[in-house]
Amino acid sequence: MGSLFAFITGLMFGLGLIISGLVNPAKILGFLDIAGKWDPSLALVMAGAVAVGLVAFAVARRRTLSLLGFPMPSAPAQTFDARLVGGSLLFGIGWGLAGFCPGPAIVALGAGYTKAAVFVLAMLIGMGAFEIIERSRSATPNEA
Repeated sequence: MGSLFAFITGLMFGLGLIISGLVNPAKILGFLDIAGKWDPSLALVMAGAVAVGLVAFAVARRRTLSLLGFPMPSAPAQTFDARLVGGSLLFGIGWGLAGFCPGPAIVALGAGYTKAAVFVLAMLIGMGAFEIIERSRSATPNEA
């Protein structure tokens, strides 16, 4: 049952990304171009997503089990460190250069956008590089 619900939720999410234009890099780059020909239409999409998210997180915070009976994950850490800030900057730069972020890129790949294939390949290489670096960092004892 959980897998079916995950599939349906993912399908709805992907369709929402397609309908809202978030899988079109030109639309994203137009939204990010605040000094040029700015396209504010995605601001409404983001505002709607934030509103839904606020309600969902408020409800989820009070629950110990999901609607399907699975345990609710604990809240993420509330600390800001150099890794979080650096990762956020890299994410934003990549989003601004490519017009894709991970979720919409995978949907765009499935929808046949050729540019998405290049982005997803680069994303996978970056994820692999991160994993290799993290494993080497954890294998090396910290020197103080």
